[in-house]
Amino acid sequence: MRRLFWLTMGITIGVLVVRKMSQAAEKLTPQSVVGQLADGLRDLGDAIADFGADVRAAAAGREEELRSGTGLDAPLPTREDATAGGQAAIAARRGAHSADH
Repeated sequence: MRRLFWLTMGITIGVLVVRKMSQAAEKLTPQSVVGQLADGLRDLGDAIADFGADVRAAAAGREEELRSGTGLDAPLPTREDATAGGQAAIAARRGAHSADH
């Protein structure tokens, strides 16, 4: 009975060791190494893309802050506004000239 127990135990341990060794050898095949490298590069590319998206979002937010602070988003004057403003400036200059003379 003891011999049968130890024989079964030895066979079981031997099978487990062989399985582990073949799994380790399979991980070291060129195809497996290339697959692991491709997965790593894909993960790196995703991380770089996420970083770029975060930088673009932060830059857009900061640009919006700067534009609102400096008034760069104010509407441009229309032709009518420019004409009216120009006529007012001409009238002001004429008034200044007539006051000088």
